[in-house]
Amino acid sequence: MMFIHEFLDNRIFFIVLLAWITSCVLKGLIEFIRTKKIDLSRFFGPGGMPSSHSTIVTSLATCVGIYEGFDSTIFVVCCALALIVMYDASGIRRAAGEHAKIINIIIEAWEEKNPILSDEKLKEILGHTPLQVAAGAVLGVVFAIIACSIAGF
Repeated sequence: MMFIHEFLDNRIFFIVLLAWITSCVLKGLIEFIRTKKIDLSRFFGPGGMPSSHSTIVTSLATCVGIYEGFDSTIFVVCCALALIVMYDASGIRRAAGEHAKIINIIIEAWEEKNPILSDEKLKEILGHTPLQVAAGAVLGVVFAIIACSIAGF
């Protein structure tokens, strides 16, 4: 049962969790302001401003850097993870979303001639713009610095 106690004492985990929740709430609020509609899927779904993926990995790297030291090996590992996730969000996943848009257009045109295809569309919002990734990264770093100072490390 010691592992449960250790897990519940892990302040970094809870800081990262709160950073993610904050990012998701901001993403939903920004989407509401932009569209004037409440879309619950925008709170926790992929894509949108700010990138919650970027917020998670940068808050993790920042917390680890503050706690373990910015010269530690684990900080470098967290930074590498952050770079991979942010590259994926703004590159590969964004491109997949663009491909999904085109495929949906093709399927829609094809269905007019051959209605046996599924009505289910591919998810088009998968990735992030570089601005959304950068905003998530800044949010993650700032959130972690503030939270770590409040947590006392």
